[in-house]
Amino acid sequence: MRTTQFPATLRRQWGLDLSPAQLYAILRLRQDVFVVEQNCVYADVDGRDLEQGTRHFWLETEGTLEPLAYLRLLEEPDGTFRVGRVATARMARGRGYSRRLMQAALVDIGTTPSVLDAQTYVADFYASFGFVAEGTEFIEDGIPHLRMRRSP
Repeated sequence: MRTTQFPATLRRQWGLDLSPAQLYAILRLRQDVFVVEQNCVYADVDGRDLEQGTRHFWLETEGTLEPLAYLRLLEEPDGTFRVGRVATARMARGRGYSRRLMQAALVDIGTTPSVLDAQTYVADFYASFGFVAEGTEFIEDGIPHLRMRRSP
């Protein structure tokens, strides 16, 4: 059973335009989900958050800086986009927030090819946006993943 969605405001910001407080809140959510909850010790701060072409999308409750859900969109050197770091706070799951973030990112992506590395258990979610698995399953940070590509 889906929980009723409470109002959330979509934010989209270039990496270089993030305030320190916004960046801190984003990194904290990613840490809470990936490092603490999923028990993955990895270098989340990879030097790409503040690159020229990096876009950050998140949903927040009006009047707060705390993101409920988040997505990072990178411009790759080969001209493709890379969707990544999709995370939703535990208390905000089941409300369609990741879907809203993907829809917003796809507006920016347009007809440009895009890739992502999906945790296998959510591959069907990404397939609903036209992403197709490419290659075989691989393990990243102890979690099964699939490389997926969208070529509109």
